[in-house]
Amino acid sequence: MIAASPGEGDAAERPVAGITAGARKRLAVPLATALGLAATMAPALAQGTGDAATIAELRRQLNDMQRQLSRFEAMQARLDQLEARVARQPAARAPAVAPVPVPQSRSATRNDVRAAQEAAREARAAADEAQAVSRGFAQATAALPAATAAAALSERTVAGLEPPEPMGRSFEDALRADLPGVAFRVPGTDTQVRLYGFAKVTGHLDLNGRNQSDAPLPGGIPLRGSPADQQGGEFTASARFSRFGVDTRTLTSWGTLETRIEGDFGGGTSANATFRLRQAWAELGTERFAVLAGQANSLWNEGLFETIIDATNLNQSFIRQAQIRVTARLGKGLTGQFSIEAPETQYTAAAGVFNPSSTLDGGASPAFNVMPDFLARLTYRSNGIELGARGMVRQLQIRPAGTAAGAPSGATSTTGWGLAAHARLPMRLISESFGPDELVGMAYYGEGIGRYFAGSTNGQDALSNIGMANVQGRVSLDATPAWGATLAYRRFWNTQFRSNFAYSYARQDFPSYALDFTPGSAAALSLNREVQQGFANLIWSPFAEVRNGVFGSGWLDVGLEYLYTRRDIAGGAAAAGAGKSGYGVANRFLFGAVARF
Repeated sequence: MIAASPGEGDAAERPVAGITAGARKRLAVPLATALGLAATMAPALAQGTGDAATIAELRRQLNDMQRQLSRFEAMQARLDQLEARVARQPAARAPAVAPVPVPQSRSATRNDVRAAQEAAREARAAADEAQAVSRGFAQATAALPAATAAAALSERTVAGLEPPEPMGRSFEDALRADLPGVAFRVPGTDTQVRLYGFAKVTGHLDLNGRNQSDAPLPGGIPLRGSPADQQGGEFTASARFSRFGVDTRTLTSWGTLETRIEGDFGGGTSANATFRLRQAWAELGTERFAVLAGQANSLWNEGLFETIIDATNLNQSFIRQAQIRVTARLGKGLTGQFSIEAPETQYTAAAGVFNPSSTLDGGASPAFNVMPDFLARLTYRSNGIELGARGMVRQLQIRPAGTAAGAPSGATSTTGWGLAAHARLPMRLISESFGPDELVGMAYYGEGIGRYFAGSTNGQDALSNIGMANVQGRVSLDATPAWGATLAYRRFWNTQFRSNFAYSYARQDFPSYALDFTPGSAAALSLNREVQQGFANLIWSPFAEVRNGVFGSGWLDVGLEYLYTRRDIAGGAAAAGAGKSGYGVANRFLFGAVARF
Protein backbone atom coordinates (compact mmCIF):
# COMPACT_ATOMS: atom_id res chain seq x y z
CA MET A 1 0.00 0.00 0.00
CA ILE A 2 1.36 3.38 -1.04
CA ALA A 3 0.26 6.50 0.81
CA ALA A 4 1.33 10.05 0.13
CA SER A 5 2.63 12.23 2.89
CA PRO A 6 1.09 15.67 3.46
CA GLY A 7 2.63 18.44 1.39
CA GLU A 8 4.56 16.27 -1.14
CA GLY A 9 4.36 17.12 -4.79
CA ASP A 10 3.80 15.08 -7.93
CA ALA A 11 4.53 11.37 -7.68
CA ALA A 12 7.03 11.52 -10.56
CA GLU A 13 9.36 13.58 -8.36
CA ARG A 14 8.75 11.71 -5.09
CA PRO A 15 11.36 9.29 -3.69
CA VAL A 16 10.63 5.74 -4.79
CA ALA A 17 12.67 3.07 -2.98
CA GLY A 18 15.30 5.67 -2.06
CA ILE A 19 15.96 7.09 -5.57
CA THR A 20 14.13 9.76 -7.56
CA ALA A 21 13.62 9.76 -11.29
CA GLY A 22 15.73 12.93 -11.57
CA ALA A 23 18.53 11.25 -9.66
CA ARG A 24 18.28 8.21 -11.88
CA LYS A 25 18.57 10.38 -14.95
CA ARG A 26 21.47 12.30 -13.46
CA LEU A 27 23.23 9.00 -12.78
CA ALA A 28 22.54 7.56 -16.23
CA VAL A 29 23.75 10.59 -18.21
CA PRO A 30 27.29 10.87 -16.80
CA LEU A 31 27.65 7.10 -16.84
CA ALA A 32 26.72 6.92 -20.50
CA THR A 33 29.00 9.89 -21.24
CA ALA A 34 31.89 8.25 -19.41
CA LEU A 35 31.38 5.00 -21.29
CA GLY A 36 31.35 6.85 -24.58
CA LEU A 37 34.52 8.70 -23.63
CA ALA A 38 36.20 5.45 -22.69
CA ALA A 39 35.17 3.87 -25.98
CA THR A 40 36.65 6.86 -27.82
CA MET A 41 39.87 6.74 -25.82
CA ALA A 42 40.48 3.03 -26.29
CA PRO A 43 41.71 3.09 -29.93
CA ALA A 44 43.88 6.16 -29.30
CA LEU A 45 45.50 4.65 -26.23
CA ALA A 46 46.03 1.33 -27.93
CA GLN A 47 47.46 2.79 -31.13
CA GLY A 48 51.06 1.83 -31.64
CA THR A 49 51.42 -0.23 -28.48
CA GLY A 50 51.02 -3.70 -29.97
CA ASP A 51 49.58 -4.88 -26.62
CA ALA A 52 46.71 -7.08 -27.86
CA ALA A 53 45.90 -8.41 -24.40
CA THR A 54 45.47 -4.90 -22.98
CA ILE A 55 43.23 -3.86 -25.90
CA ALA A 56 41.04 -6.98 -25.58
CA GLU A 57 40.63 -6.51 -21.82
CA LEU A 58 39.69 -2.86 -22.26
CA ARG A 59 37.07 -3.68 -24.92
CA ARG A 60 35.61 -6.49 -22.81
CA GLN A 61 35.12 -4.19 -19.82
CA LEU A 62 33.57 -1.50 -22.02
CA ASN A 63 31.11 -4.02 -23.52
CA ASP A 64 30.10 -5.25 -20.04
CA MET A 65 29.50 -1.67 -18.92
CA GLN A 66 27.38 -0.93 -21.98
CA ARG A 67 25.21 -4.05 -21.42
CA GLN A 68 24.66 -3.09 -17.78
CA LEU A 69 23.78 0.45 -18.78
CA SER A 70 21.17 -0.86 -21.27
CA ARG A 71 19.62 -3.01 -18.53
CA PHE A 72 19.51 -0.05 -16.18
CA GLU A 73 17.84 2.17 -18.82
CA ALA A 74 15.15 -0.53 -19.48
CA MET A 75 14.36 -0.75 -15.75
CA GLN A 76 14.18 3.02 -15.51
CA ALA A 77 11.72 3.18 -18.43
CA ARG A 78 9.46 0.55 -16.80
CA LEU A 79 9.54 2.36 -13.46
CA ASP A 80 8.70 5.69 -15.11
CA GLN A 81 5.70 4.07 -16.80
CA LEU A 82 4.34 2.66 -13.52
CA GLU A 83 4.89 5.93 -11.67
CA ALA A 84 2.96 7.77 -14.37
CA ARG A 85 -0.02 5.42 -13.89
CA VAL A 86 0.03 5.95 -10.14
CA ALA A 87 0.31 9.71 -10.64
CA ARG A 88 -2.99 9.80 -12.58
CA GLN A 89 -5.01 8.77 -9.45
CA PRO A 90 -6.09 11.37 -6.82
CA ALA A 91 -3.50 11.81 -4.13
CA ALA A 92 -4.56 10.23 -0.79
CA ARG A 93 -4.68 12.42 2.26
CA ALA A 94 -3.02 11.43 5.49
CA PRO A 95 -5.53 10.62 8.31
CA ALA A 96 -5.93 13.07 11.14
CA VAL A 97 -5.68 10.29 13.74
CA ALA A 98 -4.58 6.69 13.24
CA PRO A 99 -4.34 5.39 9.68
CA VAL A 100 -7.13 3.11 8.54
CA PRO A 101 -7.36 1.07 5.36
CA VAL A 102 -8.66 3.06 2.40
CA PRO A 103 -10.25 1.21 -0.50
CA GLN A 104 -8.34 1.59 -3.75
CA SER A 105 -9.98 3.30 -6.69
CA ARG A 106 -10.63 1.45 -9.90
CA SER A 107 -7.64 3.24 -11.48
CA ALA A 108 -5.19 1.86 -8.94
CA THR A 109 -5.70 -1.86 -8.63
CA ARG A 110 -3.90 -4.09 -6.23
CA ASN A 111 -1.88 -5.48 -9.14
CA ASP A 112 -0.65 -2.00 -10.02
CA VAL A 113 0.49 -1.48 -6.45
CA ARG A 114 2.36 -4.76 -6.45
CA ALA A 115 3.91 -3.88 -9.81
CA ALA A 116 5.05 -0.50 -8.52
CA GLN A 117 6.57 -2.06 -5.41
CA GLU A 118 8.36 -4.63 -7.53
CA ALA A 119 9.60 -1.87 -9.84
CA ALA A 120 10.84 0.03 -6.83
CA ARG A 121 12.83 -2.97 -5.65
CA GLU A 122 14.27 -3.45 -9.12
CA ALA A 123 15.08 0.26 -9.31
CA ARG A 124 16.93 0.01 -6.00
CA ALA A 125 18.89 -2.98 -7.32
CA ALA A 126 19.51 -1.19 -10.61
CA ALA A 127 20.75 1.88 -8.78
CA ASP A 128 23.15 -0.24 -6.72
CA GLU A 129 24.28 -1.99 -9.87
CA ALA A 130 24.73 1.32 -11.70
CA GLN A 131 26.84 2.66 -8.84
CA ALA A 132 28.96 -0.52 -8.98
CA VAL A 133 29.35 -0.05 -12.75
CA SER A 134 30.34 3.57 -12.18
CA ARG A 135 32.95 2.54 -9.62
CA GLY A 136 34.26 -0.14 -11.99
CA PHE A 137 34.49 2.37 -14.79
CA ALA A 138 36.39 4.80 -12.56
CA GLN A 139 38.86 2.10 -11.63
CA ALA A 140 39.25 1.00 -15.26
CA THR A 141 39.82 4.53 -16.52
CA ALA A 142 42.30 5.17 -13.71
CA ALA A 143 44.31 2.00 -14.34
CA LEU A 144 43.95 0.99 -17.99
CA PRO A 145 44.67 4.35 -19.67
CA ALA A 146 47.69 4.89 -17.43
CA ALA A 147 49.02 1.41 -18.17
CA THR A 148 48.26 1.67 -21.88
CA ALA A 149 49.73 5.18 -22.11
CA ALA A 150 52.84 3.98 -20.32
CA ALA A 151 53.14 1.11 -22.81
CA ALA A 152 52.68 3.52 -25.71
CA LEU A 153 55.46 5.74 -24.38
CA SER A 154 57.80 2.92 -23.39
CA GLU A 155 59.58 2.88 -26.75
CA ARG A 156 60.09 6.67 -26.59
CA THR A 157 61.16 6.84 -22.96
CA VAL A 158 64.83 7.28 -22.18
CA ALA A 159 66.71 6.88 -18.94
CA GLY A 160 66.11 9.84 -16.63
CA LEU A 161 62.88 10.96 -18.29
CA GLU A 162 59.77 9.01 -17.31
CA PRO A 163 56.17 9.63 -18.48
CA PRO A 164 54.28 12.19 -16.36
CA GLU A 165 52.13 11.13 -13.42
CA PRO A 166 48.34 11.42 -14.04
CA MET A 167 47.03 14.87 -13.13
CA GLY A 168 44.60 14.96 -10.22
CA ARG A 169 46.09 12.07 -8.26
CA SER A 170 48.75 14.32 -6.76
CA PHE A 171 49.51 17.82 -7.94
CA GLU A 172 53.06 17.59 -6.63
CA ASP A 173 53.68 14.31 -8.47
CA ALA A 174 52.32 15.81 -11.66
CA LEU A 175 54.91 18.61 -11.51
CA ARG A 176 57.80 16.50 -10.24
CA ALA A 177 60.62 15.94 -12.75
CA ASP A 178 62.86 12.92 -13.14
CA LEU A 179 65.83 15.19 -13.87
CA PRO A 180 68.34 15.94 -11.10
CA GLY A 181 68.72 19.32 -9.44
CA VAL A 182 66.22 22.19 -9.55
CA ALA A 183 63.71 20.73 -12.01
CA PHE A 184 59.97 20.61 -12.65
CA ARG A 185 57.52 19.24 -15.20
CA VAL A 186 55.50 21.72 -17.27
CA PRO A 187 51.81 21.02 -16.43
CA GLY A 188 49.83 19.36 -19.20
CA THR A 189 52.91 18.52 -21.29
CA ASP A 190 55.65 15.91 -21.62
CA THR A 191 58.31 18.59 -21.02
CA GLN A 192 60.67 18.82 -18.06
CA VAL A 193 62.81 21.87 -17.26
CA ARG A 194 65.99 21.83 -15.20
CA LEU A 195 68.01 24.75 -13.86
CA TYR A 196 71.62 23.96 -13.04
CA GLY A 197 74.96 25.60 -12.45
CA PHE A 198 77.33 26.61 -9.71
CA ALA A 199 78.84 29.55 -7.88
CA LYS A 200 82.63 29.38 -7.91
CA VAL A 201 85.44 31.46 -6.48
CA THR A 202 89.17 30.88 -7.05
CA GLY A 203 92.26 32.63 -5.81
CA HIS A 204 95.87 32.13 -6.92
CA LEU A 205 99.37 33.15 -5.89
CA ASP A 206 102.23 33.20 -8.44
CA LEU A 207 105.76 32.66 -7.15
CA ASN A 208 107.60 33.65 -10.36
CA GLY A 209 106.67 36.09 -13.09
CA ARG A 210 103.61 38.32 -12.84
CA ASN A 211 100.70 36.71 -14.70
CA GLN A 212 97.42 38.42 -13.85
CA SER A 213 95.24 36.00 -15.80
CA ASP A 214 93.20 33.55 -13.72
CA ALA A 215 93.08 31.28 -16.81
CA PRO A 216 96.65 31.38 -18.22
CA LEU A 217 97.64 29.34 -21.27
CA PRO A 218 100.67 27.16 -20.45
CA GLY A 219 102.27 28.28 -23.70
CA GLY A 220 102.04 31.94 -22.69
CA ILE A 221 103.72 32.15 -19.29
CA PRO A 222 106.39 34.89 -18.90
CA LEU A 223 109.91 34.04 -20.08
CA ARG A 224 112.85 34.37 -17.71
CA GLY A 225 114.27 37.86 -17.84
CA SER A 226 111.08 39.43 -19.28
CA PRO A 227 109.55 42.52 -17.58
CA ALA A 228 106.76 40.37 -16.07
CA ASP A 229 109.36 37.99 -14.66
CA GLN A 230 111.30 40.86 -13.13
CA GLN A 231 108.19 42.19 -11.37
CA GLY A 232 107.52 38.92 -9.58
CA GLY A 233 104.27 37.17 -8.74
CA GLU A 234 101.11 38.46 -7.05
CA PHE A 235 97.79 37.26 -5.60
CA THR A 236 94.46 37.52 -7.51
CA ALA A 237 90.94 36.17 -6.88
CA SER A 238 87.88 35.89 -9.13
CA ALA A 239 84.37 34.46 -9.32
CA ARG A 240 83.84 35.09 -13.03
CA PHE A 241 83.65 31.41 -13.95
CA SER A 242 80.42 30.90 -12.01
CA ARG A 243 77.96 29.25 -14.38
CA PHE A 244 74.26 28.68 -14.90
CA GLY A 245 72.15 26.94 -17.52
CA VAL A 246 68.66 25.80 -18.50
CA ASP A 247 68.08 22.28 -19.76
CA THR A 248 64.76 20.98 -21.14
CA ARG A 249 63.68 17.48 -22.18
CA THR A 250 60.49 16.67 -24.04
CA LEU A 251 59.07 13.31 -25.11
CA THR A 252 58.11 13.30 -28.80
CA SER A 253 57.11 10.64 -31.31
CA TRP A 254 60.69 10.84 -32.67
CA GLY A 255 62.37 10.41 -29.30
CA THR A 256 63.53 12.85 -26.64
CA LEU A 257 64.11 16.48 -27.57
CA GLU A 258 66.71 18.05 -25.31
CA THR A 259 67.72 21.72 -25.40
CA ARG A 260 70.39 23.58 -23.45
CA ILE A 261 71.38 27.21 -23.01
CA GLU A 262 74.41 27.78 -20.79
CA GLY A 263 76.62 30.74 -19.95
CA ASP A 264 79.11 32.17 -17.48
CA PHE A 265 80.89 35.47 -16.86
CA GLY A 266 84.29 34.34 -18.13
CA GLY A 267 84.30 36.65 -21.13
CA GLY A 268 86.09 39.47 -19.29
CA THR A 269 88.97 39.52 -16.84
CA SER A 270 89.28 38.53 -13.21
CA ALA A 271 88.39 42.08 -12.18
CA ASN A 272 85.73 42.76 -14.84
CA ALA A 273 83.44 39.78 -15.47
CA THR A 274 81.46 39.76 -18.74
CA PHE A 275 78.65 37.35 -19.59
CA ARG A 276 79.37 34.97 -22.44
CA LEU A 277 77.42 32.23 -24.15
CA ARG A 278 78.95 28.79 -23.66
CA GLN A 279 76.38 26.43 -25.17
CA ALA A 280 73.10 26.73 -27.06
CA TRP A 281 71.90 23.57 -28.78
CA ALA A 282 69.04 21.14 -29.37
CA GLU A 283 69.32 17.36 -29.73
CA LEU A 284 66.57 15.01 -30.90
CA GLY A 285 66.61 11.23 -30.86
CA THR A 286 66.88 8.11 -28.76
CA GLU A 287 69.67 6.16 -27.10
CA ARG A 288 70.24 4.46 -30.45
CA PHE A 289 70.47 7.53 -32.69
CA ALA A 290 70.35 11.29 -32.07
CA VAL A 291 71.07 14.50 -33.99
CA LEU A 292 72.39 17.70 -32.37
CA ALA A 293 72.53 21.22 -33.84
CA GLY A 294 73.84 24.41 -32.23
CA GLN A 295 76.85 25.60 -30.25
CA ALA A 296 78.24 22.79 -28.10
CA ASN A 297 81.50 21.27 -26.90
CA SER A 298 83.60 20.13 -29.81
CA LEU A 299 83.77 16.43 -30.49
CA TRP A 300 87.53 16.80 -30.01
CA ASN A 301 87.19 18.03 -26.40
CA GLU A 302 88.64 15.94 -23.61
CA GLY A 303 88.93 16.91 -19.94
CA LEU A 304 91.05 14.04 -18.73
CA PHE A 305 91.48 14.90 -15.07
CA GLU A 306 90.04 17.17 -12.39
CA THR A 307 91.58 20.59 -11.73
CA ILE A 308 90.69 23.72 -9.78
CA ILE A 309 92.09 26.18 -12.30
CA ASP A 310 89.75 27.28 -15.14
CA ALA A 311 92.40 27.36 -17.86
CA THR A 312 92.81 25.40 -21.08
CA ASN A 313 95.46 23.13 -19.64
CA LEU A 314 98.20 21.43 -21.58
CA ASN A 315 96.93 18.71 -23.97
CA GLN A 316 93.32 19.41 -23.06
CA SER A 317 90.76 20.84 -25.45
CA PHE A 318 87.85 23.03 -24.38
CA ILE A 319 86.60 24.33 -27.74
CA ARG A 320 82.89 25.22 -27.99
CA GLN A 321 81.55 26.05 -31.44
CA ALA A 322 78.60 25.75 -33.82
CA GLN A 323 78.13 22.26 -35.22
CA ILE A 324 75.83 19.53 -36.48
CA ARG A 325 76.48 16.19 -34.80
CA VAL A 326 75.08 12.67 -35.02
CA THR A 327 75.48 10.09 -32.25
CA ALA A 328 74.74 6.40 -32.71
CA ARG A 329 75.01 3.32 -30.50
CA LEU A 330 77.08 0.88 -32.54
CA GLY A 331 77.09 -2.00 -30.07
CA LYS A 332 77.06 -2.82 -26.39
CA GLY A 333 79.08 -0.09 -24.70
CA LEU A 334 80.25 1.33 -28.05
CA THR A 335 79.19 4.80 -29.26
CA GLY A 336 80.07 6.44 -32.55
CA GLN A 337 79.85 10.18 -33.31
CA PHE A 338 80.41 12.40 -36.33
CA SER A 339 80.28 16.19 -36.47
CA ILE A 340 80.58 19.05 -38.93
CA GLU A 341 81.97 22.01 -36.97
CA ALA A 342 82.69 25.68 -37.51
CA PRO A 343 86.26 26.32 -38.76
CA GLU A 344 88.84 28.97 -37.88
CA THR A 345 92.13 29.22 -39.74
CA GLN A 346 94.87 30.64 -37.53
CA TYR A 347 98.44 31.09 -38.75
CA THR A 348 101.68 32.76 -37.60
CA ALA A 349 103.84 34.95 -39.82
CA ALA A 350 106.54 37.52 -39.25
CA ALA A 351 103.88 40.16 -38.57
CA GLY A 352 102.24 38.12 -35.78
CA VAL A 353 99.38 35.66 -35.24
CA PHE A 354 96.26 36.04 -37.43
CA ASN A 355 92.80 34.56 -37.80
CA PRO A 356 89.96 35.61 -40.15
CA SER A 357 88.72 38.33 -37.79
CA SER A 358 92.17 39.91 -37.25
CA THR A 359 93.39 43.04 -38.99
CA LEU A 360 96.68 43.50 -40.81
CA ASP A 361 97.88 47.12 -40.78
CA GLY A 362 94.26 48.26 -40.42
CA GLY A 363 93.02 46.12 -43.28
CA ALA A 364 91.62 42.65 -43.80
CA SER A 365 93.29 39.48 -42.55
CA PRO A 366 94.76 37.04 -45.09
CA ALA A 367 93.41 34.09 -43.04
CA PHE A 368 90.36 32.46 -44.63
CA ASN A 369 87.77 29.82 -43.71
CA VAL A 370 86.81 27.77 -46.75
CA MET A 371 85.08 24.67 -45.36
CA PRO A 372 83.97 23.23 -42.00
CA ASP A 373 86.06 20.94 -39.85
CA PHE A 374 85.06 17.27 -39.95
CA LEU A 375 85.45 15.21 -36.77
CA ALA A 376 84.67 11.64 -35.72
CA ARG A 377 84.87 9.80 -32.42
CA LEU A 378 84.51 6.28 -31.01
CA THR A 379 83.99 5.64 -27.29
CA TYR A 380 83.76 2.33 -25.48
CA ARG A 381 82.62 2.08 -21.85
CA SER A 382 82.22 -1.06 -19.76
CA ASN A 383 82.63 -1.83 -16.05
CA GLY A 384 84.37 1.48 -15.38
CA ILE A 385 86.75 1.14 -18.34
CA GLU A 386 86.68 3.90 -20.94
CA LEU A 387 88.54 3.76 -24.25
CA GLY A 388 88.31 6.55 -26.80
CA ALA A 389 89.67 7.44 -30.24
CA ARG A 390 89.02 10.58 -32.26
CA GLY A 391 90.15 12.16 -35.49
CA MET A 392 89.66 15.26 -37.61
CA VAL A 393 90.28 16.66 -41.08
CA ARG A 394 90.29 20.40 -41.85
CA GLN A 395 91.28 22.83 -44.58
CA LEU A 396 93.43 25.96 -43.94
CA GLN A 397 93.84 28.84 -46.39
CA ILE A 398 95.30 32.33 -46.75
CA ARG A 399 94.47 34.90 -49.47
CA PRO A 400 96.94 37.80 -49.60
CA ALA A 401 95.02 39.67 -52.32
CA GLY A 402 93.28 42.75 -50.95
CA THR A 403 95.40 42.85 -47.78
CA ALA A 404 98.46 44.79 -46.66
CA ALA A 405 100.64 41.67 -46.75
CA GLY A 406 102.53 42.89 -49.79
CA ALA A 407 102.70 39.38 -51.20
CA PRO A 408 101.78 37.81 -54.53
CA SER A 409 98.08 37.32 -55.02
CA GLY A 410 96.32 33.98 -55.09
CA ALA A 411 95.14 31.53 -52.46
CA THR A 412 97.40 29.10 -50.63
CA SER A 413 95.92 26.11 -48.83
CA THR A 414 97.02 23.20 -46.69
CA THR A 415 95.26 20.27 -45.08
CA GLY A 416 95.15 19.76 -41.35
CA TRP A 417 94.48 16.43 -39.66
CA GLY A 418 94.81 14.84 -36.25
CA LEU A 419 94.39 11.61 -34.31
CA ALA A 420 94.10 11.07 -30.57
CA ALA A 421 93.35 8.21 -28.19
CA HIS A 422 92.81 7.90 -24.44
CA ALA A 423 92.15 5.24 -21.83
CA ARG A 424 90.57 5.48 -18.38
CA LEU A 425 91.17 2.42 -16.23
CA PRO A 426 89.74 1.75 -12.75
CA MET A 427 92.47 0.59 -10.39
CA ARG A 428 90.11 -1.92 -8.75
CA LEU A 429 90.86 -4.14 -11.75
CA ILE A 430 94.28 -4.63 -10.13
CA SER A 431 93.06 -4.75 -6.53
CA GLU A 432 89.86 -3.84 -4.72
CA SER A 433 92.01 -2.06 -2.13
CA PHE A 434 92.41 0.84 -4.59
CA GLY A 435 88.68 1.62 -4.33
CA PRO A 436 87.46 4.06 -7.02
CA ASP A 437 91.00 5.24 -7.99
CA GLU A 438 91.59 5.82 -11.72
CA LEU A 439 94.56 5.85 -14.07
CA VAL A 440 94.24 7.95 -17.23
CA GLY A 441 96.48 8.17 -20.28
CA MET A 442 96.20 10.11 -23.56
CA ALA A 443 98.34 10.69 -26.65
CA TYR A 444 97.83 12.61 -29.91
CA TYR A 445 99.54 13.53 -33.15
CA GLY A 446 98.50 15.85 -35.98
CA GLU A 447 99.29 18.68 -38.34
CA GLY A 448 97.41 21.97 -38.41
CA ILE A 449 95.42 21.22 -35.23
CA GLY A 450 96.88 23.96 -33.03
CA ARG A 451 93.52 25.64 -32.46
CA TYR A 452 92.31 22.50 -30.66
CA PHE A 453 95.37 22.47 -28.35
CA ALA A 454 95.60 26.15 -27.48
CA GLY A 455 97.34 25.33 -24.19
CA SER A 456 100.60 24.51 -25.96
CA THR A 457 100.33 26.17 -29.37
CA ASN A 458 98.56 29.42 -28.50
CA GLY A 459 96.04 28.37 -31.13
CA GLN A 460 98.43 28.30 -34.07
CA ASP A 461 97.53 25.95 -36.90
CA ALA A 462 100.24 26.80 -39.44
CA LEU A 463 103.20 29.05 -40.29
CA SER A 464 103.59 31.24 -43.36
CA ASN A 465 106.43 33.20 -44.94
CA ILE A 466 103.98 35.90 -46.01
CA GLY A 467 105.42 39.39 -45.48
CA MET A 468 109.06 38.26 -45.17
CA ALA A 469 111.61 40.22 -47.21
CA ASN A 470 113.20 37.17 -48.85
CA VAL A 471 109.91 35.66 -50.06
CA GLN A 472 109.95 34.97 -53.76
CA GLY A 473 107.22 33.34 -55.77
CA ARG A 474 104.27 31.66 -54.12
CA VAL A 475 103.48 32.30 -50.47
CA SER A 476 103.82 29.22 -48.27
CA LEU A 477 101.38 27.90 -45.67
CA ASP A 478 102.79 25.02 -43.64
CA ALA A 479 100.60 23.06 -41.24
CA THR A 480 102.43 22.73 -37.92
CA PRO A 481 103.17 19.16 -36.75
CA ALA A 482 102.27 18.67 -33.09
CA TRP A 483 102.21 15.77 -30.68
CA GLY A 484 101.92 15.17 -26.97
CA ALA A 485 100.93 12.86 -24.13
CA THR A 486 99.34 13.04 -20.67
CA LEU A 487 99.38 10.64 -17.73
CA ALA A 488 97.15 11.24 -14.71
CA TYR A 489 96.15 9.44 -11.53
CA ARG A 490 93.04 10.11 -9.44
CA ARG A 491 93.46 9.03 -5.82
CA PHE A 492 90.61 8.72 -3.31
CA TRP A 493 91.97 9.00 0.23
CA ASN A 494 88.45 8.36 1.44
CA THR A 495 84.95 9.24 0.21
CA GLN A 496 85.31 12.95 1.08
CA PHE A 497 88.96 13.57 0.15
CA ARG A 498 90.61 12.95 -3.23
CA SER A 499 93.65 14.12 -5.20
CA ASN A 500 94.68 14.37 -8.84
CA PHE A 501 98.28 14.04 -10.02
CA ALA A 502 99.08 14.69 -13.69
CA TYR A 503 102.01 15.30 -16.02
CA SER A 504 101.72 16.51 -19.63
CA TYR A 505 104.24 17.03 -22.41
CA ALA A 506 103.71 18.68 -25.81
CA ARG A 507 105.99 19.50 -28.77
CA GLN A 508 105.67 21.46 -32.05
CA ASP A 509 108.00 21.44 -35.05
CA PHE A 510 108.37 24.50 -37.29
CA PRO A 511 109.81 25.17 -40.78
CA SER A 512 113.32 26.63 -40.95
CA TYR A 513 112.18 30.12 -41.93
CA ALA A 514 110.64 30.50 -38.46
CA LEU A 515 114.15 31.23 -37.16
CA ASP A 516 114.19 34.37 -39.32
CA PHE A 517 111.34 35.98 -37.37
CA THR A 518 112.54 39.10 -35.58
CA PRO A 519 114.03 38.09 -32.17
CA GLY A 520 111.81 39.22 -29.31
CA SER A 521 108.80 39.85 -31.60
CA ALA A 522 105.33 38.52 -30.81
CA ALA A 523 105.71 35.98 -33.59
CA ALA A 524 109.07 34.65 -32.35
CA LEU A 525 107.94 34.49 -28.71
CA SER A 526 104.78 32.53 -29.60
CA LEU A 527 106.60 29.55 -31.13
CA ASN A 528 106.72 27.01 -28.30
CA ARG A 529 108.85 24.04 -29.22
CA GLU A 530 108.23 22.22 -25.94
CA VAL A 531 105.77 22.74 -23.08
CA GLN A 532 105.50 20.75 -19.84
CA GLN A 533 102.95 20.94 -17.04
CA GLY A 534 102.37 19.17 -13.72
CA PHE A 535 99.37 19.18 -11.36
CA ALA A 536 98.79 18.11 -7.77
CA ASN A 537 95.66 18.95 -5.80
CA LEU A 538 93.60 17.99 -2.78
CA ILE A 539 89.81 18.36 -2.97
CA TRP A 540 87.35 18.01 -0.08
CA SER A 541 83.73 17.13 -0.88
CA PRO A 542 81.88 16.83 2.47
CA PHE A 543 78.68 15.51 0.84
CA ALA A 544 80.30 13.02 -1.55
CA GLU A 545 78.96 9.48 -1.94
CA VAL A 546 79.99 6.28 -3.68
CA ARG A 547 77.07 4.19 -4.94
CA ASN A 548 77.58 0.93 -6.78
CA GLY A 549 81.19 1.88 -7.35
CA VAL A 550 80.29 5.26 -8.90
CA PHE A 551 81.56 8.43 -7.20
CA GLY A 552 79.38 11.52 -6.81
CA SER A 553 80.99 14.65 -5.37
CA GLY A 554 77.78 16.20 -4.04
CA TRP A 555 77.02 19.91 -4.16
CA LEU A 556 80.17 21.36 -2.53
CA ASP A 557 83.89 21.14 -3.38
CA VAL A 558 86.72 22.96 -1.63
CA GLY A 559 90.29 22.47 -2.79
CA LEU A 560 93.95 23.42 -2.92
CA GLU A 561 96.17 22.98 -5.99
CA TYR A 562 99.79 23.33 -7.07
CA LEU A 563 100.57 23.94 -10.74
CA TYR A 564 104.00 23.79 -12.41
CA THR A 565 104.53 24.95 -16.01
CA ARG A 566 107.59 25.30 -18.23
CA ARG A 567 107.88 26.33 -21.86
CA ASP A 568 110.85 26.47 -24.24
CA ILE A 569 110.58 28.51 -27.43
CA ALA A 570 111.98 27.56 -30.83
CA GLY A 571 115.43 29.13 -31.29
CA GLY A 572 116.02 29.48 -27.54
CA ALA A 573 117.66 32.64 -26.21
CA ALA A 574 118.50 33.85 -29.72
CA ALA A 575 114.80 34.08 -30.57
CA ALA A 576 113.87 35.57 -27.18
CA GLY A 577 115.84 38.77 -27.67
CA ALA A 578 118.42 40.62 -25.65
CA GLY A 579 118.37 39.98 -21.90
CA LYS A 580 115.81 37.17 -22.06
CA SER A 581 116.06 33.45 -21.73
CA GLY A 582 114.54 31.06 -24.18
CA TYR A 583 112.33 29.46 -21.53
CA GLY A 584 109.92 30.35 -18.75
CA VAL A 585 108.88 28.65 -15.52
CA ALA A 586 105.74 29.30 -13.48
CA ASN A 587 104.78 28.03 -10.02
CA ARG A 588 101.22 28.77 -8.95
CA PHE A 589 99.20 27.87 -5.85
CA LEU A 590 95.43 27.97 -6.06
CA PHE A 591 92.44 27.84 -3.75
CA GLY A 592 88.94 27.12 -5.04
CA ALA A 593 85.39 26.55 -3.80
CA VAL A 594 82.36 25.59 -5.90
CA ALA A 595 78.75 25.19 -4.76
CA ARG A 596 76.46 23.47 -7.29
CA PHE A 597 72.71 23.60 -7.69
